[in-house]
Formats: sequence, structure tokens, C-alpha cells
Amino acid sequence: MKIEIWSDVACPFCYLGKRKFDHALAQFEGKDQVEIEWKSFLLNPDLKTDPSVSMFDYLSEIKGFSVEQAQQMSASIAESGKSLGLNYQFEKIVLANTMKAHELLHESKVQGFQHEMEERLFEAYFVEGKNIDDIHVLIELAEQVGMNTMALDVKILTGTHANAIQADLDLAQQFGVRGVPFFVFDRKYAVNGAQEVETFLKTMETVGNPLS
Repeated sequence: MKIEIWSDVACPFCYLGKRKFDHALAQFEGKDQVEIEWKSFLLNPDLKTDPSVSMFDYLSEIKGFSVEQAQQMSASIAESGKSLGLNYQFEKIVLANTMKAHELLHESKVQGFQHEMEERLFEAYFVEGKNIDDIHVLIELAEQVGMNTMALDVKILTGTHANAIQADLDLAQQFGVRGVPFFVFDRKYAVNGAQEVETFLKTMETVGNPLS
């Protein structure tokens, strides 16, 4: 079974969705036959990296509500994450463009570390407050998951995987993806959003056992 997941590193619901999916996968009897591929989705491709702007101010500006409402919304997401072992630190987040992170994710796919790299990027962004638009940070994270970082800076900075990223975006458009996370199971079933563990598990069981 192949599962394709459209996501953006700066999407808090994608982090939630990944953790719920991981819990479901751990319970799935056929997990050893599952292939996972992370696909790129850009929530704000034109975003300028700016460590001086808080996530709450940014959300207030783009969503049109108050900073207090942004803080309340973030607190609600953080509370949801606690039961899954996630420790969101929204006040630490560095507002950053995610294109370089997507370049890294595609390179990690080539090297066979994509699922681990996705998790590490989420943790770096949402928990540790690292600047994921900083090439030095990305190389450090890549080393931590075991990637070969030889010439990695050149690959990321020159857009080695730009065509692959665009292909992901084009396919998302074809599938009518409006938001992420978005999970596609063997191109037969789709799950939109950070659904419950049971939803992911049931979908995998349905795809894995179509006659049951």
C-alpha cells in the first residue's frame, strides 16, 4: 500500500495529523507493506522569513482576527497535541518560508530518510523554535536523522528538487486539495485533515483488505 501525504512544515494540523497517522500505522497489521511518501504543499509560498514577527502577530494579520484570538487558537491546538505527546511552543516559532525545507524533504526521500526528516522538521519548527529557512539549521537537522550532507547546501540553495516540488503542487491541484494534511491511500481513498486515529486505521484496513 502506498500512502501519499501532502503537508507543509509550517502547518500545525499537519504535525497533529502525522502523529495520529503514526499511531494508526503502528496498529495496522500490514504496516510492513506500507510505503509512505510525503508531498509538498505551500501554505504561503511568498512568505518572507522574519524572526522579528511573532506567530500570533502573523496569524492576526493574515486571518484578520486579534492577537488574543490567535493565542487562544494556538493554545487549543497545543492542548490537542498534548494527548499525542506533542509539545507545541507557538511563542518560540520563527516565521519562515518553507521552500528550503521542502527541498530538504525531497532530498531526504532520495536518501531514504523522508519520514524521519518530516518529523524532525516539525519538531524543530513547532517545539524548538528553529529557523527552517536557515541552510545551516537544515544541514544540522539532516545530519541528526542520518542523511549524507555532502553538497547538501548546494542542492538546497540551487533548487535541485524544484521540479519535483512543482509536480507535487500540480498533483494536489488535480486532486482538488484545498488544505493540508491530505492523505491519499493507493490513489483510491483520501482522508482530509488531522482525523482521528481510528479513521486512519479503518482506511488502511479497507484499502489493505478490499473484500473484508
